[in-house]
Amino acid sequence: MKIKVFFLVTAIAGLLLLSGCTQESQNKISRSIQNWTGTDGVLDIYMGEKLVQRFIKIDKLSTAQSTSGNVSRDYRFGYGYLDSNFNLKVDPGEKKLYFEISGYATPYIFYESPL
Repeated sequence: MKIKVFFLVTAIAGLLLLSGCTQESQNKISRSIQNWTGTDGVLDIYMGEKLVQRFIKIDKLSTAQSTSGNVSRDYRFGYGYLDSNFNLKVDPGEKKLYFEISGYATPYIFYESPL
């Protein structure tokens, strides 16, 4: 019984704390939790209306920071498996790669894997 009350009080305190944060602070907290827990992300890259490249099993897509750490750079990066045949599965020969995508010029969609 004491454990349930503790979790209830902790949850209420957390909600009150979050409600006092700005939207940007809430987004940062959410991203840090998501980065900690991980996701099974998929990154689809398009050329026009055609899917040209897909990375799967991405744990996070990060925004690059300047050397001084004060300014975000205009690209995102991460690690994922290059899904050569677009089947949303890691097949033999598909390797985990580091990738970077432009924040301005690359049409892409990043989402949680539907599988």
